[in-house]
Amino acid sequence: MGYTLNFAAVWRSFDQLLEGLLLSLGLAFFSILVGAVIGLIVAFALIAKSGWVKLPAATYVTVIRNLPILVLVLFAYFALPQLGVRLGKIETFVAVLSIYSGAYLAEVFRAGLLSIPRGLTEAGLAIGLTPMQIRTSIIAPLMFRNVLPSLSSTVISLFKDTSLAAAIAVPELTFEARKINVETFRVIETWIVAAGLYVATCSLLAALMRLLERRLVVPR
Repeated sequence: MGYTLNFAAVWRSFDQLLEGLLLSLGLAFFSILVGAVIGLIVAFALIAKSGWVKLPAATYVTVIRNLPILVLVLFAYFALPQLGVRLGKIETFVAVLSIYSGAYLAEVFRAGLLSIPRGLTEAGLAIGLTPMQIRTSIIAPLMFRNVLPSLSSTVISLFKDTSLAAAIAVPELTFEARKINVETFRVIETWIVAAGLYVATCSLLAALMRLLERRLVVPR
């Protein structure tokens, strides 16, 4: 049985796909931004000497990294309201993806922190800097520069995870593609175009991250 490709119906709804893509980027941006803050705090806790600080951070990372994000999304959206916690669809997904990304970014940042020579901290103390000033002015910038390659792959992976927002009817790219698929019955064409948008966006994100790496590289 032959199948003739016809993209006309998909092109007529292409603006919906673009709107979905923009929402996907927005979800990823805010989630990664919040997740980076969470991850940085947790990373410092993971390398702390105090077990009372390290244990909760390690538990958070272990639990979240071993749970599928879809389970977390469904739990937050359908189970938390039973406990009196009610958020909108978009707010729920951003909160979940922020917590999820925080666990992964914590491991990325922890590796970066461990790669920084301890002598830099001692040098900072020697010139009169406080521990907080050392972390914000010396350690964090160097750590960020060191982890950029790992951070790039994590950012791209988290952007692709926004497709799971379709499970709770957030109108991002995958949701809009499913809607067009149901309305037009052009299954192959719809998912080819959606896949093309994902590939193009991920390629652009990778190029931007590589550009950032080149700008921040330390000359040898």
